[in-house]
Amino acid sequence: MATKDYIENSFDSKSLHQVELLKIGIVVSDWHHDVTSKLKTACVETLIKSGIKEDNISIISVPGAFELTMGARILLSSQKMDAVICLGCVIKGETNHDEYINQAVASGITNLGLSSGKPVIFGLLTVLNKKQAEDRAGGTYGNKGTECANSALQMIGIKQQFSEPKSKIGFS
Repeated sequence: MATKDYIENSFDSKSLHQVELLKIGIVVSDWHHDVTSKLKTACVETLIKSGIKEDNISIISVPGAFELTMGARILLSSQKMDAVICLGCVIKGETNHDEYINQAVASGITNLGLSSGKPVIFGLLTVLNKKQAEDRAGGTYGNKGTECANSALQMIGIKQQFSEPKSKIGFS
């Protein structure tokens, strides 16, 4: 993800069924707002360019990265979402707190996705310094927000591809 090797337009959203009806949730951490706001902006722009209606994008802010999973759970349980994207930034400090936060968020997002059956996208920058964060929020390595939007759309497409259509003659 956020590397020079990432192919930004590798997924064609035209393959999605009824893209205009899809509902996407975005949970954004307020911590490192100068970085996360750039992730959010790129994410929303990518979704809209792909055909998602702006009214079908729900955005909530949470205090920090640790709260991303609870924010995602709130969106998944309160509204019919096709996917939820979690955006945040943890910068390594003097202690190992970043390792605990990053692991908890990764596990929480994985568990939410599996238990809900909906794509829950990991958009947490886990960097060593502010420069690395900026490089991944619209700098040298592109924008992780764009990548996360594309990942959500691609996962929705995969789910649509493998979902069985409802029978037209009354059988389930």
